Amino acid sequence: MSDLPQIARLKARFRALPPLQVDLTLAAFVLAVQLSPFFGERWTSGAWHWWGYVVVVASAVPLVWRRRAPVATLVLSICPVPFYDLADALPSQPIWYSSLVCLYTVAAYSSRWPRVAMLVSTLVGGIALVGSSETAVRGTVCAVAAYAIGRATATSRAYAAALEERAVQLERERTLEAERAAERERARIARDMHDILAHAVSLMVVQAEAGPVVVRSDPARAEAAFDAIATAGRDAMAQLRRMLGVLKEDEGPRAPQPTIADLPALVAQVPLPVSLQAHGTPRPLRPDAEVAVYRIAQESLTNVVKHAGASRAEVTLRWSDEALTLDVADDGAGAGLALPSGGNGLIGIRERAAACGGTVSAGPRAGGQGFEVSVRLPLTPDRDHVRQGVRR
Repeated sequence: MSDLPQIARLKARFRALPPLQVDLTLAAFVLAVQLSPFFGERWTSGAWHWWGYVVVVASAVPLVWRRRAPVATLVLSICPVPFYDLADALPSQPIWYSSLVCLYTVAAYSSRWPRVAMLVSTLVGGIALVGSSETAVRGTVCAVAAYAIGRATATSRAYAAALEERAVQLERERTLEAERAAERERARIARDMHDILAHAVSLMVVQAEAGPVVVRSDPARAEAAFDAIATAGRDAMAQLRRMLGVLKEDEGPRAPQPTIADLPALVAQVPLPVSLQAHGTPRPLRPDAEVAVYRIAQESLTNVVKHAGASRAEVTLRWSDEALTLDVADDGAGAGLALPSGGNGLIGIRERAAACGGTVSAGPRAGGQGFEVSVRLPLTPDRDHVRQGVRR
């Protein structure tokens, strides 16, 4: 097992070599092997006929172009072989090595029909030209083995390419998922900032408009209005600092997001009489659902202040075994008014509820004047709804 990294490094270095350099080296090696019988026995000048050298060189040199033209290289390598025995004074040897390498290359790099045709032609031609059945059998076995090794190499290369492509695809998918997660986080932050700023600015505008009216007739009420402006501004600044602090990588422990427990403080900021009621037994909610309840109530009350023209509002929590229902209702005339074009109010409410697997209904109050927003959040959210809400 300890040799595997070393083998892998050697393979990587070999693949990094220029193909032409590899093929030149291979041609030189095959040529040396085929010429070795000419120098491996005792011989005197002129003992071996020059024709043998020509045939050996002619069969080995085409290996240099084996990858660029596999079929043509195989043909050029095989053609000189039958002419080796035209001269008598030659070493007895098969001139097969370069042809086997070329057949391997055809099996590894050529398409289906050319490689099959070349295999059949090589086998038929070899059997027809050899002088003995033993040589024919040996040549057939060598040719089939070379072809099989070439196909195994092609399959391995295709498998490695598929794995590499799959790895690239997975990396691309991880990148896209990270980008989508960042987009979802930016959308969440945008909704939170919209809720914070819209609520605080709406309260401050209403109180600022009321202050000058009562500053002479009711100084105490005017002072309370200005205190409410200051409180709303400080609360908005605190929430914005907390949110922006989450974005800092070097920030310490994160401050908690607002939850259902903060609803009384939210209701107290509204410059209208607002009642807060709860029915049923409170049950545990996931942290994102707790934040969603607060933000939905905040956005709904902001819409009441900005658009409803109401004199009072009601916030009601209804707990059951399956779900929490949040109702925000008013007695204003805002039911007949359209929200500003491009507004994020009801859209943001629907998005927050959908992200928690919940549903939203909004419209005129049944049996009376005013507008009502009703949100149902399941205590055990439907995962499909959560996914759909996140994808939005």
